[in-house]
Parts: sequence; C-alpha cells; structure tokens
Amino acid sequence: MPDFIIAVLVRNRFGVLNRVTSMFRRRRFNIKCLTVSETESPEYSRITVTFEGDGGAHEKQQLIDQLYKLEDVCFIKELENKSAVTSELLLIKVKNDPETRALVRDTADAFGAVTMDYTRESVIMQMTGSSRRVSAFIDLMRDYTILEICRTGVVSLERGSETIRKTEL
Repeated sequence: MPDFIIAVLVRNRFGVLNRVTSMFRRRRFNIKCLTVSETESPEYSRITVTFEGDGGAHEKQQLIDQLYKLEDVCFIKELENKSAVTSELLLIKVKNDPETRALVRDTADAFGAVTMDYTRESVIMQMTGSSRRVSAFIDLMRDYTILEICRTGVVSLERGSETIRKTEL
C-alpha cells in the first residue's frame, strides 16, 4: 500500500483534530503517524498526516475533498518526498551493557544520534532524519536491548517559496 502525506491547516479550535481524523476512518484510510502543532499564528494549527489505504489517487482525492468540507479546514497540501523537506524525531532508550556499549556508540555516531541521558542502566539517544533513516537506525539497534522508543511522526514543509496557504486568509 502506498503512503501519502498531507498537511492540513486548520483553525485552532476545540474538537478539530477529532473531526479531521474521523474523516480518515470513515474513508477507510489508516493513519500511520500524525503530528499537530500551532503554526506561526496561534489562530491556526498544522496537522501533518502520513496515511495508507487500499484506494488510489481517486480515493485520496475524495478524502481531501471531504476534508475541505469541514468548517475549520483552511488549506490542504499534499507533500511528496521529492518536493518537500521531511523529518522525524526519535528518542530511544537502550540498555547500557558494558559488552555492547562501544557498538551502540559506533552505531549512534554513524547516524548522528546524540546522547541525551546516560546512566549505569541505560542510555537515551536522540536522532532526527527521514522516516526511512530513523527506521534503519531502530533496526540496527534491535541487535541490542531496546528498552523504549518514542517517535514524533513526520513533519514536512514544501521546498522553495510555496506555502500551505495559497491565498491570504
């Protein structure tokens, strides 16, 4: 199933996130990750959704058309890897085992992960990058004892001067 990424600019109001995500459920798309944050204006929030579904371009367009019918949805932008800057944040806690400590450190260095917390029992590392890169790092760390993982989900902005707002609000 192909993955799609859309950014939805909404009015920052109570219940908007529920109405947006309910539309995905009703249209039978599975949300793989979701990030929501206030924008440069506190009046608006940006919802970035990575989702998959059995349907193709037609069903995805129907979903977007239905989202536009929601009162608090202002703009929607489909984001593609080739025309967007996309990143994800990972925090990963790994057992601090003397036998594997150097290997864990070498792997973390290769991926640019930064140590955020270090105790006798565990190490917490932070890493940012594409979802593919974050997943590759996690896969390598599975050779050791992962205690806990927390991922933010994708955030993405279109390259160049284009913005999600096609016109002024």
